[in-house]
Parts: sequence; C-alpha cells; structure tokens
Amino acid sequence: MFWAANPLSIRLQKWLVVVRHTVCVNCVRLLFIKLKHIGDSLLLTPTLMAARVAYPASEISVVVRRGTEGILSGCPAVDHLHTAAPAEAGQRSAGAWLSDLRLAFRCGRQRFDYAFELSDGDRGRWLASLSGARIRTTNIAKAPLHWWWQQRFNSFSQFRWHEAHAVEKDYYTVHDVLPLPATVPPLAFVRERTKEWAPAGGGQDFAVLHPGTRWLRKRWPLERWLVVAQELASVFPRLIISAGPDPDEVRDAAELEHALSGRAISTAGQLKWAQLAGLLYRARLFVGVDTAAMHLAAACQVPVVGLFGPSDARVWRPWHVAHELVSPPGDQPHLRTMNDITVPQVLAACRRMVHLNALSGGLSPERA
Repeated sequence: MFWAANPLSIRLQKWLVVVRHTVCVNCVRLLFIKLKHIGDSLLLTPTLMAARVAYPASEISVVVRRGTEGILSGCPAVDHLHTAAPAEAGQRSAGAWLSDLRLAFRCGRQRFDYAFELSDGDRGRWLASLSGARIRTTNIAKAPLHWWWQQRFNSFSQFRWHEAHAVEKDYYTVHDVLPLPATVPPLAFVRERTKEWAPAGGGQDFAVLHPGTRWLRKRWPLERWLVVAQELASVFPRLIISAGPDPDEVRDAAELEHALSGRAISTAGQLKWAQLAGLLYRARLFVGVDTAAMHLAAACQVPVVGLFGPSDARVWRPWHVAHELVSPPGDQPHLRTMNDITVPQVLAACRRMVHLNALSGGLSPERA
C-alpha cells in the first residue's frame, strides 16, 4: 500500500516505465517476412536500413523465399537471414512444409518484439503468427483480412499503397507501427560487399544491357535489342550483356554477344548478385526491362533506362536514381505490350541519360 500511495514511489514507477520503454525501443528484435520475388527482396532494403538507423541496437531478422536471399547480401542492416520454400508447387520439395515449420519454431524461440508480414499471403501470415512476436503487423488497406487472420495479428497498417511505390508500401506499413525516419532511403547494396568479375576487366567506360526476363510479358523483341546494342557500341568501348540463369536469357545474351563481334561480352547467367553489383557500380549506363537487375542498378546508382510495358511504373519504377522510363502510349499498364515500344524511343532515352551522366561527371556520391 505504501508503494502504491507514496508520491515518490509513483514518480519512480513512471520513471521505470520511461526507462523500460527507452531500453525496449532501442533493443527491439525485429522480424521482417517477405516471401516474394528477387526484386521484391531488394525493395525491402530501404525499410531495413531505416530501421537500423532508427534503432541501432536492434536485432534484425529477415525471411525471404529460398533463391532470393543472394540479393540481400549487400544490405548491412540484416543480422539474420532465413529462407522459406518457394510458393510454386513445382519448386517445393517433399519436405518443404516441414522445413518451413522448423523455421517458424526457430523464429518463435527468438522472442521477437515485432513481426511484419509484408508478403500479403497466407504462408507469410502463418510464419508471423507462429513467430510469437509481441506485436504482429500486416497491411489491410487493399482488402479486409479474413476473420481467421484477424485473430492472429494484433496490429494493422492502413497505409493505402495501391498507387504508391512498392518500397513505400513496405516502409509505411512498418512506419505505421514502428516510427522510422521521415525520408525513405535508397535501395541498399553497399559497394564494400560487391565482388569483381574478372572477364569484365577494369575501367568504367561501359554500359550494361539486361534484355532478358523469365516473364514473357516483359520481353522486348531481340532484333530491337540488337539495334539498340549496335548504337550503344558506337558510344561505349564495351558493352556487358547481363543475363539471368534462365536458358532463354542466356541464349539471347549469347546471340547479342555474337552479333556485336567482340564489342560485347555476355555474363551467360553465371554472375552472383555481388558480382553484378560490382559491374553496375562502375558502369555509365544500364538499359533493361523491369527486373531485379534494374532495381540492383538503382541500388548501385547507375543511370537507368527502363523499358516498361505491362508493368505499372508508379509501383515498380527505379527507386531514388536518375532514370528514364520508356513505355507504350496509354495509362492502363495491363493493356500495354512491349511490342509497342519502338527502337527510336529507347535510343532517345539512352542519349538523354548518357548526356545527363556526362554533365554530372559520371559519378554520384554513392559511386565515387
């Protein structure tokens, strides 16, 4: 009774609450779950970097789809990186669900303070709910959450992200619950974590082309890429033709390499993300379709020319980097096709970006 009634004890209780809050906020254990594609994992990095700045003593864990984790190797904000099985049935092994269950129990033992489900899918929601985090958050602005999931989350973001950039969707979903800096930072793949790719040699006077993608609707005809590449080969001493491991990408890159007769070299789908980042930090220009490679170019602050057909540029444009987008006419992305993008459009955008890069001295502070 004395403790409860004594004014000094009341002040001490309030002080203890303030101290406990301060300690907890700065030492929080954070779990971010994003079980989507490679580029989506990279688009999470501004949120991770901001969380590290706002809560420097925090412990940050991230769960992404298996096969996408490599692109996070350049983000210094991540303390623990975990992978879950891919969602597609053809990519899951017989023991995938057991592996994910073990992951959920491992997360549960970490006693997270916050868990953020950023995938908007049931698998991510299961992981968040089984994590046992004190505060479990998901975004409900797009559609009402099923009553079953409402019982398993105790914090909800109402950030309306339908016309926002994908980076902002993650950032403000977290910010609604855990305050972050007012300015959203760039994508993160720091130069110190890049690696060299010996066949490219030294120097910086080259452009990187990334013509391929496994998404058929995002492909631009190879014969048009050849015209663009030939024009760029008259400006740059060397071209690097970047390709992912998809067989179609590797084949198309090889055809361009052969047609350019020694003026270009293909990566043949062999590069790790850290090696591609090393090239991009030295390149003067990136030209490509809407892929993870384009977002990595943005992270490395190389000027970008992006070809956008059915992709919504409001959501997927290069983030916080000098860029120019080339799109077909029309304001409804789902009705546009890549075939409606012309070679003169792309070449004009390339000339403008090369000119802009020359005026700026070719180096941003991040690339110097």
